[in-house]
Amino acid sequence: MRPIGSRALVRAVTAIMCAGTVGIAAAAGGGTPEANAAPAGAGHVPPGQRGALLTNRPLTNSAALPSAASNRYVEYVSEGVHGRRITVSGTVSVPKGTPPKGGWPVLSWAHGTTGVADACAPSASTPGGPARDYLSITEKYLDRWVANGFAVVQTDYEGLGTPGDHPYMNGVSHANTVVDMVRAARNADRRIGRDWFVAGHSQGGQATLYTAAARQTPRDVRLKGAVAIAPGSFMSQTAAYVKGGHPGADVALPFLFVLLNGARAAVPSFEPEELLTEDAARILEAGRTTACLAQLKELSADLPLDRVFRPGADLAEFERYYEAQEVLGLTLKVPTLVAQGTADVEVSPAATRQVLDDLCARYRGIAYREFEGATHRSAIDASFQASLEFARDLRAGRTPPSDC
Repeated sequence: MRPIGSRALVRAVTAIMCAGTVGIAAAAGGGTPEANAAPAGAGHVPPGQRGALLTNRPLTNSAALPSAASNRYVEYVSEGVHGRRITVSGTVSVPKGTPPKGGWPVLSWAHGTTGVADACAPSASTPGGPARDYLSITEKYLDRWVANGFAVVQTDYEGLGTPGDHPYMNGVSHANTVVDMVRAARNADRRIGRDWFVAGHSQGGQATLYTAAARQTPRDVRLKGAVAIAPGSFMSQTAAYVKGGHPGADVALPFLFVLLNGARAAVPSFEPEELLTEDAARILEAGRTTACLAQLKELSADLPLDRVFRPGADLAEFERYYEAQEVLGLTLKVPTLVAQGTADVEVSPAATRQVLDDLCARYRGIAYREFEGATHRSAIDASFQASLEFARDLRAGRTPPSDC
């Protein structure tokens, strides 16, 4: 399959800008050739080690879902960027009652952008925590899944809450941690079954699509379907978009700092400070150490767009890395629901429809739902019932309708 190059992406972004707002990366997203979707569940780390439990203890903070019979904090083995063995943290919430034959079905949640600092990890959620503005929404959403008979598991992703840096929007790393979270959950509680679904929002929407495109080997767990809510798109153009001061660039600016830190985590030779002014570099450092997305929004609110990049800043390495993380070009392998709010100004409906058109060219089992008036974050709750029915249909052997 031919990779999507810079010029093609620029043409795509330009077309979307003409249609409305650009899909700028409230968690970023994007498009990559299928070759980048390395198999989740196989790789440099021996398959037998993937999902092995390293820590298993009660979870008592805000990440504990109130409808669950049991909430656990776990650390487990997965495979990160460049095939490295990594330790990942996450949570496991098990429903009340007696599991059905085969064990509880699983919803593996891929969260949206919180940041790259360890304090931004969902498993570290507290009432006054720095990522509470987002996690308070997702925790209520996930509690609805557990109340409807799904074991809910949530990875923090690579380097978020555990040693190492967080390679934000690295599709293969995210997919690995999502599937290995299911394995870890089954190791933590044998009432959890093999059949699972992946759902994610924004950054997690991109992770969901990578997971749906990955070869699930070995077949110790069985991915049955995927739900991508407002999957971020065209993040490889975010830096140029901000640098150009285009409409909506102020909305994209806080995410730019997360993207820059994410590229630094995955590509050791990339030094984002060389691109930035001193004022912008201070915000970048805060995002790496203490600030989550809400704080980055505050810190960057008074930073003029023409004071972000140094004169002559070369964005080529940033763009090359994130082009390799785009979802354009993936071939999905399981039925997928894509959900989108019509009032989303962070990942635009036009951008998501373009992603949908591209994915449909290679896989027809994709349903698409728009939710009138839903914003980027309110689309999470707005799409719940449709997502639950989608999963129930697949569990019952019914084929959801395709919108391809």
